Amino acid sequence: MPKLPKSTHRPPAQTGNDLRGINRLTINAITGLTDLVEAMHANIARRPFPFGALESEPAKGISGLVYRSVRGVTRLTGNGVDLALSRLSPLLDRVGTPAPRDAVVAALNGVLGDHLEATGNPLAINMRLRSRGQPLTLKRKALAAEFPDASATILVLAHGLCMNDIQWRYGGHDHGAALGRDFDCTPVYLHYNSGRHVSHNGHDFTVLLQRLIGEWPVPVERVFIIGHSMGGLLARSACHAAKQAGHDWLQHLDALVFLGTPHHGAPLERAGSSIDRLFGVSPYLAPFARLGKIRSAGIQDLRHGNVHDGDWLDRDGDGHQDGRTPRPLPKGVRCYAVAATTRKDNAAIDDSQMSGDGLVPIGSALGEHPDRRFDLRIPKSHRWIGYDTNHLDMLGSDAVYRQLKKWLSQRPRRDPM
Repeated sequence: MPKLPKSTHRPPAQTGNDLRGINRLTINAITGLTDLVEAMHANIARRPFPFGALESEPAKGISGLVYRSVRGVTRLTGNGVDLALSRLSPLLDRVGTPAPRDAVVAALNGVLGDHLEATGNPLAINMRLRSRGQPLTLKRKALAAEFPDASATILVLAHGLCMNDIQWRYGGHDHGAALGRDFDCTPVYLHYNSGRHVSHNGHDFTVLLQRLIGEWPVPVERVFIIGHSMGGLLARSACHAAKQAGHDWLQHLDALVFLGTPHHGAPLERAGSSIDRLFGVSPYLAPFARLGKIRSAGIQDLRHGNVHDGDWLDRDGDGHQDGRTPRPLPKGVRCYAVAATTRKDNAAIDDSQMSGDGLVPIGSALGEHPDRRFDLRIPKSHRWIGYDTNHLDMLGSDAVYRQLKKWLSQRPRRDPM
C-alpha cells in the first residue's frame, strides 16, 4: 500500500494553535489579510451578481465579531500578540460549529496557502478526505464504522479555490449528499490547501485515493469524481499522477464531472498578471486587489489551467505565455462538463458569444480550445450549460443536480483498464 502524503499524518490543529499560527505572519500582513477574508466572506454570503458594484459593508454577527477581534489583537506588538490570540480562542470555540472558522481558514489558504505550508504555519490545511466535516481514518475498520452501509460505488467531491468541503452545502443543498441519498453511492469529500500548486495537490490526492480504495470496507466497483472549479483541475492532475505512479485506483474510475472548471484558464486571473487590475470587476474577486502581486501558487495556476509540474516549472511567472503541455483526459473514463452563464436563456446566440459564469468562460469550462492539441474533446452529449447561474450558484442548482444524476446513473461502457 503506498505511503500517505506526509501532511495527512498530522493531527488536525486545535483552534488555539491555528490562531497562534497567525503570529508567524507580520502584523501588517495579518490585518490586511483579515480585511481581505472578511470582504470575501461578506460578499459571498450576500451572493451578489458576479459583476457590478462591490458592497463595502463588513461581515455581520459572530463572523463579524471574530474578524474585528482578530484585527484588534493583531495591532498589538511582541509577545502580546500570542497572548491576545490565545484569549481569542474561546470566542471561536463558542461558535458551536466549525463552519465559520473553516471558511476563514480555507480563504486564507487559497490566497497564501503555499506560504503557510512553506513556513510550517499551523493555519496551513493538511490534505485529507472527510465526511460530514470530519477527517476520515483510512483504515478498513474505521471506514466500516463510519460507513456501515458502504456502497461499492464511491463518489469523491473536490472543492474549488478558497473553499472547503463543508461548502458543498450551498443554499441548503449538497450534490454529494443528494446523490448518496438518491443513487447507490457513498460520498466522501476532499479537503485541501487550495493555495498550493494544483500539481502538488494532485500528487497527494492520488495517494489518498489509492489508500481509500485499498481500505474500503467492500470491494470497489466504481469511482466517480466531481470537481468544482479548481477541484476539476485537481482531479485531472491526480489522474496523470496515478498513471505515472502506476496506481490501480484509476482502473476503478468510471466518471469525471467538471463543474465550472477553468480547463484553459480564467481570464480574470490571467489578465495583466497583476491582481490589482481586477479591483471592482467582481465583488467575489475585488478583495484580492489588496494583495497586489502576492498570490498563491494555486491562484497563479488558474491563469491557464495548469495541472502538471511541467506547466509551471522554470517559468518566470509573468503569466503572459501559456507554457502547458497538452494533457488529454484519461482514456476509458466518461468525462462530463457543466458550464454556467449569467444569461437568462440561449435565444439566438451560440456558445462562443455567450458570457460565462462571472469567473470562468463557457469555452474554458467545456474544455474547448482553438488549438486541437489542447482541446479536451468532451462529446457534446457530455456537456451541459446552466443559464441564469453564476460560478457559485451551480453548487446549489436543482438543474445541475438533475444533470449530474442523469449522467452518473448511466452504466459504464468500457472494460476495466
